[in-house]
Amino acid sequence: MPTVFQIGPYRFHFYSDEANEPVHIHVRTSGGECKFWLDPISLAKNRGVAAHRLRDIERLIFEHQPFFIQAYHDYHNR
Repeated sequence: MPTVFQIGPYRFHFYSDEANEPVHIHVRTSGGECKFWLDPISLAKNRGVAAHRLRDIERLIFEHQPFFIQAYHDYHNR
């Protein structure tokens, strides 16, 4: 699971076996992990990430959306 971006307590990464899903990013924090679809941006799954952290993560995804989409395509050769 390659890390593509890390800021503060958030590690943004992919899993190698998910190339058949829509473009997305996983984010791990000390409290859990969540998954966001990238186009359009929306929460796909949350396991233990507090609501205030989800808002921070979503803001970061909006700020870096083009980077995450390109990284996803580069990693999954799409």
